[in-house]
Amino acid sequence: MARGKVQLKRIENPVHRQVTFCKRRSGLLKKAKELSVLCDADVGIIIFSSHGKLYELATKGTMEEVIDRYAETSRGAQIAEGVQKQSLESEEDIATMKQEIQLLQKGLRYMFGGGAGIMGLEELDALEKHLELWIRNIRSTKIMFQEIQMLKNKEGILKAANEILQEKIEEQNVIFDMSPIMTGFPYQLTIPSDTFNTF
Repeated sequence: MARGKVQLKRIENPVHRQVTFCKRRSGLLKKAKELSVLCDADVGIIIFSSHGKLYELATKGTMEEVIDRYAETSRGAQIAEGVQKQSLESEEDIATMKQEIQLLQKGLRYMFGGGAGIMGLEELDALEKHLELWIRNIRSTKIMFQEIQMLKNKEGILKAANEILQEKIEEQNVIFDMSPIMTGFPYQLTIPSDTFNTF
């Protein structure tokens, strides 16, 4: 009599669940060993039980060697994928730039009277969008340069004010340095009051 199909869902009974885990785990490890022997494959299996216990199998060498090999292989694949993606993006960028250049050259020829025929509505719309975008970029660049110039002017003003303040500080230091000399003078100079009344 054939065995019925097992329904794949979590086994609720913990005893049955543990028994099934042990049987399936040993079966999986046995199949991995057979695959390694029959096909000369390098197999690495890591299993964590529901209680957190670790089971591992490395058919050739140690598990660390298998993990290192996996890391090198996946890193190489990621690098290759990144290079391929970057080359595809650059090819797309080149194609769009070529289309834009052709459209602009065509527009320039028509503007200066060297074009033959009439530009289509789609071409004119695309040219208008590009021109608006470039005008916006030029205006933002111009504003940025104006702001830089204003900041440079402010910097010059602040530097001049700083120099004036430095000079005042130096003058004050000279006055303070001379004041002990003046206060330490041993004789007082007295001027008679009637000398000012001579006028």
